[in-house]
Amino acid sequence: MTDMQSLVERLEKAVGRLEAVSQSPGMYGDGPSKGIAEYVQAFDTLLAGPVAEYMKISKDIGDDVQKHADMVHTGLMTERVLLVTASQCQQPSGNNFSTLLKPISEQIQVVQSFREKNRGSKLFNHLSAVSESIPALGWVAMAPKPGPYVKEMTDAAMFYTNRVLKEYKDVDKKHVDWVKAYLSIWAELQTYIKEYHTTGLTWSKTGPIAKEVGNAPAAPPTGAAPPPPGPPPPPAPGPTNSGSDDSISRSALFAQINQGEGITSGLKHVSDDMKTHKNPGLKNQGGPVRTGPKPFTAPKPACAANPPKKTSPKKEPAMLELEGKKWRVENQEKASNLVISDTELKQVAYIYNCTDSTLQIKGKINSITVDNCKKLGLVFDDVVGIVEIINCRDIKVQVMGKVPTISINKTDGCHVYLSKSSLDCEIVSAKSSEMNVLIPTESGDFNEFPIPEQFKSLWNGQKLVTSVTEIAG
Repeated sequence: MTDMQSLVERLEKAVGRLEAVSQSPGMYGDGPSKGIAEYVQAFDTLLAGPVAEYMKISKDIGDDVQKHADMVHTGLMTERVLLVTASQCQQPSGNNFSTLLKPISEQIQVVQSFREKNRGSKLFNHLSAVSESIPALGWVAMAPKPGPYVKEMTDAAMFYTNRVLKEYKDVDKKHVDWVKAYLSIWAELQTYIKEYHTTGLTWSKTGPIAKEVGNAPAAPPTGAAPPPPGPPPPPAPGPTNSGSDDSISRSALFAQINQGEGITSGLKHVSDDMKTHKNPGLKNQGGPVRTGPKPFTAPKPACAANPPKKTSPKKEPAMLELEGKKWRVENQEKASNLVISDTELKQVAYIYNCTDSTLQIKGKINSITVDNCKKLGLVFDDVVGIVEIINCRDIKVQVMGKVPTISINKTDGCHVYLSKSSLDCEIVSAKSSEMNVLIPTESGDFNEFPIPEQFKSLWNGQKLVTSVTEIAG
């Protein structure tokens, strides 16, 4: 009997909450009975489904992944506030719309900055997958094709999610589930956009013009509350009599114009002694030249008097050390004699933000990643996995032994020198330019062969057939 009474009380509380939600203020001009807009409710369903699952698994993994997930959740909740605003207000002008988008933009930067500050994390691939795709939150500004924009950002994450799957496929299923949950957020978001915001963010046809995100009410049914509202806009200037004064001035002007020839009757005659070209002495006389009002000049900004001092970006310390099974070579500049010699098969090398430097890796290791480097020369003996070159410029890589695969992604300028024992190496490239492979000859020289950058695709009736264009060699 006690259990039944407890259940009845819980049901009464649930009904009370539902009634409160159904009576909450709706869209301006549509009456309170309609409640929250349909597309806001659909977004809440996304938050309660794929997002909640992603948050749960991220919490199970913990560490940097959990912290990153909290930042992503904050970004999604910030976007929900904008959706509520759009459902209740009319679309603002360009500048005001940029103001509404600013909280989302700032949260995207927070998510991406976290990845950059934790490049040494053992979960770096997880952080990178999120960091590369989080700009998808900006779909609200991507008219008329917000859906394809989200897909493009999702594809940018695939490179790193595939690495997570490869690393944990047979080790920890939790990380595989994390990839599925995270990607499902963007897949569901594309479906959501296609149904409710096909050509851009849908705004209310009635109600006031949106001013700031902080004015939007209605917290989500689950999850964290949106950020507190910002300060109210400055009060509008009081009414003035400028309108009536302008009308009087215009009337007087037209009255003078309508005088016809008589309009010149009030002009003064200028005698020869008052003309400067007939009386040059007038030019040498002092006194003000202009008798009318001073022309308008734009006021100088207050900060112009004391311009802020430009601060140079903080220079990170150079690093070459072994952390666990990872060799970290970072922030090296004009270092021409870097050598890693004490290597093992299970070790990997991560080379980041190095400029005008050369590195030699002796022995056999598992894999090498070169990220965000410029004018770097890399020489290595043997790699059993893959050599990846990402976001680089003017890179030279020389293989002394064997390597099965070399991947070049988002790189401008890359020369790969193969050895005779590595001629069967696969070279995979994407979004890169000025790539060349150098093949050794019997005389000890190298013959250079460019990697094609331009392709053509033709429909043969059943599928697209892609081939290298002649201009690309």
